[in-house]
Amino acid sequence: MSSICNNHTENRSSDAIRKGKPRWLRKSMPKGGECQRVTRLLSEAGLHTVCQEAACPNMFECFSKHTATFMILGANCTRNCRFCNVTSNSPTPVDPDEPQRVADTVLKLELTYVVVTSVTRDDLPDGGASHFARVIRAIKKAGPGIRVEVLIPDFQGDVNALETVGKAEPDVINHNIETVKDLYARVRPQARYQRSLDLIRNVKERFPGLPAKSGIMVGLGETLEEIRTTFQDLYDHGCNILTVGQYLQPTRDHLPVEKFYNPEEFEQLDRMARDIGFEQVAAGPFVRSSYKAGELFDSLFGN
Repeated sequence: MSSICNNHTENRSSDAIRKGKPRWLRKSMPKGGECQRVTRLLSEAGLHTVCQEAACPNMFECFSKHTATFMILGANCTRNCRFCNVTSNSPTPVDPDEPQRVADTVLKLELTYVVVTSVTRDDLPDGGASHFARVIRAIKKAGPGIRVEVLIPDFQGDVNALETVGKAEPDVINHNIETVKDLYARVRPQARYQRSLDLIRNVKERFPGLPAKSGIMVGLGETLEEIRTTFQDLYDHGCNILTVGQYLQPTRDHLPVEKFYNPEEFEQLDRMARDIGFEQVAAGPFVRSSYKAGELFDSLFGN
């Protein structure tokens, strides 16, 4: 593990990082009919995807394989995380027809594994949990064999909201820790590290058979020991599946990248997580919380 920077002074300067990405972060964009087809279907259905809203580097690859991560409850977030490209603005009214439109699009895309996430809706009494439940049920009704993973916000610690989502019977509940504890005030000023850990713990306590998943970005100035502590905290709170990816600065208005981790360093982080005890880990420069989510699920259950 010694090749990973252990303190902030070893990180490259932000000015140097802005000049260009390293070669392992240069990704070709797949071309072809499937990518265009997915874009068209989403537009026709009036649906949002986190792929588009968050400027995900895997968007074209996923679209070309007719997959997408649906983002419900509008495109405006009530929080303003310093790493995220989703718009922070006044939220729009909840669309009661959205669950059925998501389900219909899932069928048109012939998906067997679906990831559903949302903007954070602190303006809603239940944080949008009941809408998540309606989307899950609509998808399951449309295709009884379809698996649904939800990537949920923290619901401000409301356990009843979490219960609402869990009782709709998703196949995985995912909630991203995003970064290490000491960076929360800078990276996620409206979130709380322990609140996110408690959500993972509550998933395992209330729905013991349901896999709990979380993800973290690296490259924001964290130390190796902070990463290790975060992995251990997640594991101790019941997390089964872990994703680790490189933070990429969406715009100049967002936090700068402090370090680009190379593929060998991601392999070391993968080993660290597995040594702690995680059952499934995906770690790499382009890994995001929903990237190849179905494959991680299948690997967890030996499918």
